Amino acid sequence: MAQNEMLAMILAGGRGSRLKDLTTKVAKPAVFYGGKYRIIDFPLSNCANSGIDVVGVLTQYESVLLNSYVAQDGRWGLDTRDSGVYVLTPREKADQGLDVFRGTADAISQNIDFIDTYDPEYLLILSGDHIYKMNYSKMLDYHKQMHADATIAVRGVPMREASRFGIMNTDGKGRIIEFEEKPAKPKSNLASMGIYIFSWKLLRKMLIEDMKNPDSDHDFGKDIIPRMLNEKRGLFAYEFKGYWKDVGTIDSLWEANMDLLDPKNPLNLNDSSWLIYTEDVSTLPQYIGKEAKIKKAYITQGVRVEGSVTNSVLFTGAVIGKGAKVVDSVIMPGVVIEEGATVTRALVAEDVHIGKKAKVGSKNSESIELVAKNVKGGTK
Repeated sequence: MAQNEMLAMILAGGRGSRLKDLTTKVAKPAVFYGGKYRIIDFPLSNCANSGIDVVGVLTQYESVLLNSYVAQDGRWGLDTRDSGVYVLTPREKADQGLDVFRGTADAISQNIDFIDTYDPEYLLILSGDHIYKMNYSKMLDYHKQMHADATIAVRGVPMREASRFGIMNTDGKGRIIEFEEKPAKPKSNLASMGIYIFSWKLLRKMLIEDMKNPDSDHDFGKDIIPRMLNEKRGLFAYEFKGYWKDVGTIDSLWEANMDLLDPKNPLNLNDSSWLIYTEDVSTLPQYIGKEAKIKKAYITQGVRVEGSVTNSVLFTGAVIGKGAKVVDSVIMPGVVIEEGATVTRALVAEDVHIGKKAKVGSKNSESIELVAKNVKGGTK
């Protein structure tokens, strides 16, 4: 890929309200995942590994922590003279009294000047809140091969789940002929992954026109893509077959973490050919006590285990006291579970303290219990 042939923009301003208390004070892309990572590490690492030198990260909701985290662009090797990660926040609109992105397309429109500085031929637009590994340069090769105006990454999902996604219907040769947003009766199972490549000159023209349209939602799914289809532009679907998870709910975030316990999990965070970069936290090595019992667990650095852990994921600095039991659970950084406490089918948020002999969660629960506040000790 030529220098700045393609520039990436990561949409990372979502509220993430379905993650409940996990996103009360931090943006969804800054939520922890996989022992030591944050969700934003995945699209940023994918960009670095794909040879993309310039990345803009568009933030909005509860962005202070995310902004400072992203600004350390050396974590992803994007801090050389000709590369970098840039935090882009909403501009104040004096005529509207707003300081927000009105939609996904508006987020890009507000940063046309930034993009023009690099004069890319292609623009890659990414969601900042999915877990996956993808080589975007291969997607760009497909975009060029099809002489596309826009290429949208899609992934086949079970037909019974297709109504939860934006679905791309194609002509069988990859050309998109129809886009349906969460259709009640889907015609295909090709779900949009929120990953787009646009030929920049065309998109730039359409964005400027969209900004002037008072009836527009200024959104790619509602406005830009439907207009391209109406104008018979060349829209193509790039089918991705690797691991991909939309971690938009507590249950799906728990599931994505639990997937790491599967030795055949295609995500493979230990793959040296496609590293996922993150913050290098200084901490002690993990400690497993003499009386500890561990069965099928994913444990990262700084963890101290003196109780029993079964089928669970333990993040940096978690402490499991003597006689404590952790089963089918995700324990985030800095959590302390004291002696004799039991945690079952739960996701315990960062720095939560669970007291002695407390009981959290249930093996028979339909949904995963989120524990986001300290729990007092039990009496038994």
